Amino acid sequence: MKKSNNNKNKNNNNNQQGEQTVRVRSPRKGEIPGIVEQILGHGKLKVRCNDKNIRLCRIPGKMKKRIWIREGDVVLVKPWDFQSDEKADVIWRYTRTEANYLERRGFLKI
Repeated sequence: MKKSNNNKNKNNNNNQQGEQTVRVRSPRKGEIPGIVEQILGHGKLKVRCNDKNIRLCRIPGKMKKRIWIREGDVVLVKPWDFQSDEKADVIWRYTRTEANYLERRGFLKI
């Protein structure tokens, strides 16, 4: 008995041009996009946020082991409940393509 390859054919027909659609994580409630200005070491960064504040941000250990962050990268930060104008946590790093998309959509106004 021969197996049908219906699923394989359906996927090829949808993406004939070779284009891929990727969802970009947009900022949610309480999250602010920003640009990394300076790497301070020990998992700490200075980030110029969209609301014109410069925050001292930390990279959580789970993220520190998987993602490299450099100066000039666009990141998503979540300000702390206390000292919200001074400190925050980095929760996402955008690629260049995703950062361009955010800028076109008006999320990034720096």
